[in-house]
Amino acid sequence: MRYPNKQFRKLVETVNEGRADKSKKIYVDREPRKIDWVAYNLSQINNIRETLEFIKREVDKCDYPPRKSGKPLTDPKLLTKAILICEAFGLTERDAQGFLGVFGRSLGIKEIDDRVIGNAYDKQEVAYILQQIFDRTKDSDGILSGDGTGLETSRKQNYGSNRQSTKEFLTSIVDSREIIQAFDFSGEDECKVMFDLIEEVEGDSLRLDAGFNCRELVKKIAELGMLPYVYPIKSNKINGAEDWRKMYLEFFTDVILWLNEYYLRVHTESFHSAFKRVFGIITKVRPHSKFVQVITRIILHNRARLSYFKKIK
Repeated sequence: MRYPNKQFRKLVETVNEGRADKSKKIYVDREPRKIDWVAYNLSQINNIRETLEFIKREVDKCDYPPRKSGKPLTDPKLLTKAILICEAFGLTERDAQGFLGVFGRSLGIKEIDDRVIGNAYDKQEVAYILQQIFDRTKDSDGILSGDGTGLETSRKQNYGSNRQSTKEFLTSIVDSREIIQAFDFSGEDECKVMFDLIEEVEGDSLRLDAGFNCRELVKKIAELGMLPYVYPIKSNKINGAEDWRKMYLEFFTDVILWLNEYYLRVHTESFHSAFKRVFGIITKVRPHSKFVQVITRIILHNRARLSYFKKIK
């Protein structure tokens, strides 16, 4: 069967022109999701109380990591609580020691030294507990999108204007409520990483930009039971495996409907913006400490988003 590849490529060019020049746009912007200000205000008012309750409840639920021989470690659950407090309220380790001296009783912490808190970021036992919390507390509406972004480690860095300014890179999959379902902080190529990330999520559909334009990736997404929406490039052909053909035939036959679904991917951009704005730069130096800092922030981000959407209901 011969497919209309020339017309398909021309359509891709037309859509791309509209993305570059808004006066040529064929797509009508979707209305932004309305904010429920009552729910939003309640979330902000109760943020500190809910955060402290969440930290105590979720950490206490976790299993302890396997015991190792050698010098006994400070209770890893206490260390995890201290790190969550640091990242939730933007505290340095010294500030956290003073904070926990006042509020630590509500978390079951009597006293903890600032140097102990700093060293806790590099503990495998802490990462083990944080991973449990992330896996247990994430929730999905099935409308998924994926993308990657650079994370600054200095105020002088600007990833948008200089892509060589940072070596830290986060690839993630979020749902339409901007709740992170899976992430990778290894710094590997985002398209290669996505092959592994999609195995960690469950959803009805997945949206990816042209940086993920790969036939094998589309095939794997479909095999996992998700409807793929991967933005085409000008050199693409409709010919190929069934899921590839179906995806781009739908693009060709009703491009507006297809773009309506695809542009739900905007929530990934919103997440990246909010994540950087709320938590700031990565301050840790050691690779494992950076990972602990990132997963801690993701857990706290998910908690805040879920709190808001539960109040809407």
